[in-house]
Amino acid sequence: MKNSHGKVLLILLIFLHVEIFASTYEWSATASKNKAYVNEAIHLSYICRFSDDAELYSIEFNPDGDYENYTIKLLTKSERLINNKKVNSYEFVAFIKKSIDVDFAFDTVMKKTNKDSIKNTVLGRDNASYEEYTKTKIKQKNLHVEVVKTDIALVGNLVLEVKKDTPHVKAYEPYHMEIIIKGEGNLDEIKPLEFKIDNVKVFAGKVIKDIQLTKDGYSGILSQKFAFVGSEEFIIPKLNIKYVNLKLKKEDALVVNAVKVEVEKGFKAEELLDKADEDFKINYEYFYYFFAFVLGFLISKIKLKKPKKQLLEDEAFKEKVKNTDSLGELSVILALKDRKKYEKLILEIETKKATNINKIKKEIGLI
Repeated sequence: MKNSHGKVLLILLIFLHVEIFASTYEWSATASKNKAYVNEAIHLSYICRFSDDAELYSIEFNPDGDYENYTIKLLTKSERLINNKKVNSYEFVAFIKKSIDVDFAFDTVMKKTNKDSIKNTVLGRDNASYEEYTKTKIKQKNLHVEVVKTDIALVGNLVLEVKKDTPHVKAYEPYHMEIIIKGEGNLDEIKPLEFKIDNVKVFAGKVIKDIQLTKDGYSGILSQKFAFVGSEEFIIPKLNIKYVNLKLKKEDALVVNAVKVEVEKGFKAEELLDKADEDFKINYEYFYYFFAFVLGFLISKIKLKKPKKQLLEDEAFKEKVKNTDSLGELSVILALKDRKKYEKLILEIETKKATNINKIKKEIGLI
């Protein structure tokens, strides 16, 4: 009996506290800019400040997603007590996809625990029929953003770095180049770069991304490697990567200058094989590239299976080797990965000494 009276008294005290000291709250919403280019990052901040610790309240608010005119990415969210008052913060990054003004106006649901829920929790009634929460839907402050029209997809503050070999190679020896883009913007949307040069075989690696989301967009580094193989002098054409320069507030370009590559006469395939019998100092890479160049139209038909997930470079190499069932394709993969390390296997493939692809994979250590 005394226990029952104690529970009743506790319920009365809770109800009295809830009625007299009911929590109130106030929302604020801000956008980092009211005018932006298409694909420019816009930082959205939403803060809910309660009058106390608001133990009975929870919030449903997550506009993260891909919409018709824009994309919203969650940056951070937090719940803190400041001077014993609860503060809920939400930060998002928006990217407008079309040349049309946008109003960011999201719904939020405030959930408050009901008296029946408190009473049944205190009394231990698990099967009582009642609404656990009272839900109130509110509309966040409308944030209007005017869009500056542009047909250029890439937007941000960017710098370019190009790493390249000395422009003098032997016939069928690869000339290497790496293009690196650093900065912040919509870097997650950048497309692979392409070069097309007559009578030159171009090997293009995938775009390697090391980026993370910030209030100013995706920040970090993008890189892509290339190898150019030819039998005579060639020119790698100038490449302009157009983008909107947010610092200068205008259209700009990252420029990869043209490169003239001198090519000296190399070895013939039969010469490589003859010298291989005399000594072991020959670089069999030349023979491989000769074979790959002559059969370029076949190599171009090879479809490497892409890994399902973003993998590190070594993992991507292993995945490609595992997936291939063609010796010709395997020789290309090995040469692009590390021609010196795998030159023995490459030569065995090209001279038809190796015919069992599973045996080669075993030597590589992938079986």
